[in-house]
Amino acid sequence: MAKGLLMTYVLWAVGGPVGLHHLYLGRDSHALLWMLTLGGGGLGWLWEFWKLPSFVAQANRAQGQRQSSGGGTPPLSPIRFAAQMIVGIYFGLVALISLSFMASFYIVGLPLAVGLGVLLVAAVGNQTSDFKNTLGVAFLTSPIFYGRPIAILPISLAASITAQKHRRYKSSLGSETLSVRLYRLGLAYLAFTGPLAYSALYNTAATLSYVAETLGSFLSWFSFFPLFGRLMESVFLLPYRVWRLLMGGHGFSSSYFQEWKKLYEFVHSFQDEKCQLARQFLFPEGFGCLRGGNK
Repeated sequence: MAKGLLMTYVLWAVGGPVGLHHLYLGRDSHALLWMLTLGGGGLGWLWEFWKLPSFVAQANRAQGQRQSSGGGTPPLSPIRFAAQMIVGIYFGLVALISLSFMASFYIVGLPLAVGLGVLLVAAVGNQTSDFKNTLGVAFLTSPIFYGRPIAILPISLAASITAQKHRRYKSSLGSETLSVRLYRLGLAYLAFTGPLAYSALYNTAATLSYVAETLGSFLSWFSFFPLFGRLMESVFLLPYRVWRLLMGGHGFSSSYFQEWKKLYEFVHSFQDEKCQLARQFLFPEGFGCLRGGNK
């Protein structure tokens, strides 16, 4: 049955951040990615407004004649490469929060999480990549930076380069029922969120302490790249600001959310320190801090 553009836009508006329109179009990898990142932090969901017609056309072509695996190599996409890097880092940070208690975490857990994040982006749309080579490079890179949270970055970079090198079109697949697809997506979602939820609910104080140390180490690495560092800090602080907006400033009254407020203040201190240094040495970015004001 052909996919309709109007229905796609309706699903995009109603449940776009959780990937309903991608599920409708048969783009299960893209739907899972949106479920785990809430539509790419909302930015990816908004950007798709102009991409939906091409997604619908691609889905209707796929129903008639699937692209074979021997149909050449997909064009290199800088956007896909950047997304692989970002999602790989995101998966690595989640693994650090929820699975760092594992004895062999830096050898098994971290490269596996980062590699799967890279592969998830590589499998979006009609493309995919080599599973074994991408994960193999992630596992080979991990021991070089053993025990360091910053290992997330080189692992994600190496896995993304490998995934791009081995990119290819997806081979023909038989049609699957919606129940089978939902079952597979549900298992993947639980595998991602289960350890994180357990860690957050049953070990909140220790989890936040480790998150603070990890973010501090991770953000300090970007001190040589102020613009990118500020962007990363804004991404980390976005959930807090959204919660404050939704709760009208009263969302942190309980002791549980007071712990998360401490994490916010820890990360936000990096921005304040940069502004103070900028004013002291009269760097151009200091004037931006003066205009915005420090809280």
